[in-house]
Amino acid sequence: MKVLLLGSGAREHALARSLSLDPEVGELLALPGNPGIAEVARCVAGDPADVPAVVGVATTEGVDLVVVGPEGPLVAGVVDALTAAGIPCFGPTAAAARLEGSKSFAKEVMAAAGVPTAAAHVCTTQEQVRAALAATGAPYVVKEDGLAAGKGVVVTDDLDAALEHAAACLARSGGRVVVEDFLDGPEVSLFCLADGATVVPLAPAQDFKRVGDGDSGPNTGGMGAYTPLPWLDEQHPGLVQEVVGTVALPTVEEMARRGTPFTGVLYVGLALTSAGPRVVEFNARFGDPETQSVLARLRTPLAGILLAAAEGRLAELPPLDWSPESSVAVVVAAQGYPAAPRTGDEITGLDEAATVEGVHVLHAGTALRDGAVVSAGGRVLSVVSLGEGLSQARARAYGAVHRIHLAGSHVRGDIAQAAEQGEVVIPGPALPGHELLYSGKVRELYAPLDPTTGARDEGRLLLVASDRVSAYDHILSTPIPDKGAVLTQLSLWWFDQLADLAPHHVVSTAVPPEVAGRAVYVRRLRMLPVECVARAYLTGGGLAEYHADGTVSGLTLPPGLVDGSRLAEPVFTPSTKAPVGEHDQPLPFEGVVALVGPRLADRLRDLTVRILLRGNAIAAERGILIADTKVEFGIDPAQLGLGPDDDIDWAAVDPDRVDVVLADEVLTPDSSRFWRADAWAPGRPQVSYDKQVLRDWLTSPASGWDRGSDTPPPALPDDVVALTRSRYVEAYESLTGQPFRAG
Repeated sequence: MKVLLLGSGAREHALARSLSLDPEVGELLALPGNPGIAEVARCVAGDPADVPAVVGVATTEGVDLVVVGPEGPLVAGVVDALTAAGIPCFGPTAAAARLEGSKSFAKEVMAAAGVPTAAAHVCTTQEQVRAALAATGAPYVVKEDGLAAGKGVVVTDDLDAALEHAAACLARSGGRVVVEDFLDGPEVSLFCLADGATVVPLAPAQDFKRVGDGDSGPNTGGMGAYTPLPWLDEQHPGLVQEVVGTVALPTVEEMARRGTPFTGVLYVGLALTSAGPRVVEFNARFGDPETQSVLARLRTPLAGILLAAAEGRLAELPPLDWSPESSVAVVVAAQGYPAAPRTGDEITGLDEAATVEGVHVLHAGTALRDGAVVSAGGRVLSVVSLGEGLSQARARAYGAVHRIHLAGSHVRGDIAQAAEQGEVVIPGPALPGHELLYSGKVRELYAPLDPTTGARDEGRLLLVASDRVSAYDHILSTPIPDKGAVLTQLSLWWFDQLADLAPHHVVSTAVPPEVAGRAVYVRRLRMLPVECVARAYLTGGGLAEYHADGTVSGLTLPPGLVDGSRLAEPVFTPSTKAPVGEHDQPLPFEGVVALVGPRLADRLRDLTVRILLRGNAIAAERGILIADTKVEFGIDPAQLGLGPDDDIDWAAVDPDRVDVVLADEVLTPDSSRFWRADAWAPGRPQVSYDKQVLRDWLTSPASGWDRGSDTPPPALPDDVVALTRSRYVEAYESLTGQPFRAG
């Protein structure tokens, strides 16, 4: 296949790199390309928005596919002309590209397709702008109604700044602006490939528009990006398919209904708000710099995908193959960017940067001068890495950046940092009088607010259990009704049964009616950095460890044990607390000592084992065996004379003088394995009260899911949901002897 690529930036270099790696591509041309692209393609001089010139090159060269990178050629009609010449082209026609070329047109299409987005006001006069800004209130969002290369948007609390930007946009010929309601929550970029009827999503990414760390300074074309988004998998699993179903496909269908079928990339810019996902903007091409990271992880050959889209064959493609690694892209910008970038400075260290494992460097604003690479634009380079998790990917990307020398250049130092540290939070539904602090896999934490001053209550938190459920390191897209209420109420019952062993963190069950039955107010604690696990029977991850080397968390167990074997006495098998998106790892007792010191390590082991022993003594009377359990403990820093955020020297904590507090949930079907005692027999799967029902379905042929793939699990069928819920409720009622009530 002979391919012609249009464009000259880092996005195009990323496309060129992926196309050059496709074994089906025999020759790659780029118009005009750049010095980096020239290393993998033959560059042809010209303007990619010069439609006759592009058609001439494509015809003369006899190309099999044209791939359009930037937005300018699309709006100019290059796809229309190439299609008329019988040359397959990946990209939308000029009419379809209006989804990017006109913000007001995009809003019109969204409304017709029922796409969730911000309320908008299209303005052609400054008086209309003033009225719209008064209606929306701060923060003010003002967008130029036209192509702006990602920089025509101002989001500000400053009314004068919003008016100034609007005036500048309106002063242009045919100037119009769109004033929108501000959308809270983190943003996500999702590229959806379309062939006029079928939509195939790529991996979601997140980019960084502001020029400075902490989202400070003016907007840019983008200072960096990363993918995948571990916080998204935990907090909103199933988002990609949700967006395909509620945004991308309805939009493609609406465009087809209008007689302007959309082929190419529909870039869906999303805000994940407290009211759900909302579309911020559409673009009609690959986004920069997200493309650099997304394509770094794509294993499926790219040219075949793009040709299938151009020829209307996306439905015939097998699922895309993705690397499990994380990718981070860091943009190196010229001095003065974005206001007045300086050009012509020599760039050195490119070869040294490329020697960092997992790193490649993409050219954006570069040129050759007397054999040297010099800066020729505002965003000069994209340094792209792959690594096992965001921590390694960030370290590799920034390690390579520091080997590059460009006078006066600057980068953002916080690309993917919040995600790496687990600090990206999707706002939950608004809860009056509370501020959302954290949204995890299956629960949220809120800070109560003083009704007079609005200040946080520093002494307690509201812990809300959701109905989300996790399995095999995935948060499933299907919730289990009443699960949050079962776990909360069962934990409260167990706290009473265990009160003589350890104090617990609950201070009140008088919670807001919106979360009644599934929430409690708890003490603010500093959680110990260890997952405390005790096992009375061998199964699950412990069994896998045992099969590997006869040990569990460093403890040697007798030979000949099988799935479900009862251990002579419960054992303490702790694990690490992995960062968001990574896996807990078995931890020998010596590792616990290294983390928290010998005194706390002994206390954690003793308490965890005693809790399992007490739990089994009580559960046995109700016909239940508890195979294993995971327990969380914390310390009140006030007992140490420390503030809530002060560092704690865990080894110095004396558990005889400071409370080791039982926190989170305890002895529930989520934190433990509950088996029916009368059906227990070693050597086979046990009849359980926990989520084993849905685990069994996910790994059965009926689900069609490959656990070893990168594909998220499918939605659970109604009968599996109903059976799982009934097992949770049965566990509660069997243990407590009380009927379950959700509220």
